[in-house]
Amino acid sequence: MPFQDSIKLEDKLLQIIDFGPFLWQDASSDERIRIGKEIYRAFREYGFLYLKNYGMPFENVETAFVESAAFFGLSLEAKNALAWDRPESNRGYSCMGQEKVTNVLDKDGIADLRASNPDLKESFEIGREGVPDMPNQWPSAETSELHPAEFRDHMIQFFSSCKKLHMHILRAIAVGLGIDECWFDEYTNVGDNTLRLLHYPAVERSVFERNQGQVRAGAHTDYGSITLLFQDDRGGLQVQHPDGVTWVNAKPLPGTIIVNAGDLLARWANDTIKSTHHRVVEPPLDTAPAGHRVDGAPQEDVYPPRYSIAYFCNPDFDKFIDVVPGTLEGKPKKYEGINSGDYLVQRLAATY
Repeated sequence: MPFQDSIKLEDKLLQIIDFGPFLWQDASSDERIRIGKEIYRAFREYGFLYLKNYGMPFENVETAFVESAAFFGLSLEAKNALAWDRPESNRGYSCMGQEKVTNVLDKDGIADLRASNPDLKESFEIGREGVPDMPNQWPSAETSELHPAEFRDHMIQFFSSCKKLHMHILRAIAVGLGIDECWFDEYTNVGDNTLRLLHYPAVERSVFERNQGQVRAGAHTDYGSITLLFQDDRGGLQVQHPDGVTWVNAKPLPGTIIVNAGDLLARWANDTIKSTHHRVVEPPLDTAPAGHRVDGAPQEDVYPPRYSIAYFCNPDFDKFIDVVPGTLEGKPKKYEGINSGDYLVQRLAATY
């Protein structure tokens, strides 16, 4: 399908940015500056954008989705053996309802939300390899669909590719800000990021009808610098417009990924960049695969499963985050400096 400069959804605009020229070695400085300014402007206005020609082969992305589906096809017993254990490591499997994504910070409030409107998803977190006392929890169960050694190799390769893309996007933001292109590099050398595989199982329509507040993932902002989101074709992601009322459908577009700014980048940039609320709701019924059933329910009464892959990017955990040059804009500094790792552990601890 031909790409537009932006996609009109409920009369609101999310920009599609061609990142290819920024990655070309022979790209002109004017072209790189133009792309950097487009990305920075999109983050200032919406906090979300679509990126095409982002430098990762489609086959690698497709393989990651195939491997993800194979992992979630394991028995619950096999997945629970790899259970997520603590926010400091943030690695392993989380079952349905275990996590409640929200911007509520007190544990009692989150517990109430988890009980009344649990998130209808399961996930598997992968961190960087080689961290002492925080190993990744790789599956060992061999099935006809999942081969553990191949799964591990593919996910490590995918993690590495996303790490490089994170660095390039931060370089583009730096160019857009008019500061040194490599200013962020020292904050991303190690790669204290998280690759999250997500599965939203098929759900009967009656689940949403009985509970009007039910969603697949609650409204929340992300915690780190930026998030790279790879979607299947099911849909359901919604982004809150700056008016604070309208929810915009960020539908999957072939050949693109969604990139959004997180809370730590907004803080780092003195709130010149937006960290925007988003959620996952039920997708259109007409995306259900033919013959799909949940416990015998007719196809028209079932919302189909959804798979996505999120790569949560962070400054390296030992880095002190203060204010990015050029973002004060004559205004007072809004936040005290903070250690990246401490901040992210604090935020993660509140959601489990």
